[in-house]
Amino acid sequence: MPAPSSRIQLLLGLEIAVVLALSLGRSAFYAVLALIDAFTRGPLAEQTTALNRSASDRPWFDLVHQLANVAFALAPVALVLLLLTLTGTAAVRALGLDLRRPGKDLLWGVVLTACIGLPGLAIYYLGRALGASLEVIPAALDTHWWTVPVLVLHALKNALVEEVIVAGYLVLRLEQLGWKPVAIVATSAVLRGLYHLYQGIGPGLANMLMGVVFAEWFRRTRRTMPLVIAHTLLDVVAFVGYALLPDYIST
Repeated sequence: MPAPSSRIQLLLGLEIAVVLALSLGRSAFYAVLALIDAFTRGPLAEQTTALNRSASDRPWFDLVHQLANVAFALAPVALVLLLLTLTGTAAVRALGLDLRRPGKDLLWGVVLTACIGLPGLAIYYLGRALGASLEVIPAALDTHWWTVPVLVLHALKNALVEEVIVAGYLVLRLEQLGWKPVAIVATSAVLRGLYHLYQGIGPGLANMLMGVVFAEWFRRTRRTMPLVIAHTLLDVVAFVGYALLPDYIST
């Protein structure tokens, strides 16, 4: 790939900065602030953080808030697809987000779920044991008829935002800037770890390792679809499982 001109490099760099400022770069900034705040409040092991909270004590208003949150969070994904298209890239195909190989994508998604999920849980509980992680509450929504479907939507939203932007778009653009593979994978992985630091050091490190695997996967296969599937499955198990487990235990 020929090196882009200085002007193109500058524009691509600005584009990346804007996209991240509107999405996961902003999340990383606030996650670091949240971790610093937690450190200054006391031991991390004695604190909690919730991933999905109710936005209103009125069920229908809460539902509207949850759906709006999903829709607006996906706007940067649409922006990334638009920017790639405007610069001459067949965005969906370049990101491997199409349905050309559904069987293989589903199979690899399930394999990645197993390979990432178990070590991730182990690192989380190790972090809890060492006092380096907050207690993470995956689902803090009140129980309504729409709770489980909304949690599944949140899982899919998280997967699309993170995998399209951090594993796909960022890798593509950094390659166009002429970055070396090691630097590209490291940048993607560190960013993924940073925006999970609000959960503590353990989840940050676990997600950084996940970021290495996912960024390298995309770099080698040019497919984000298995990553989206794996990420969705991981979050569905965490979100829905946590929401339903207390009811199951109490019956």
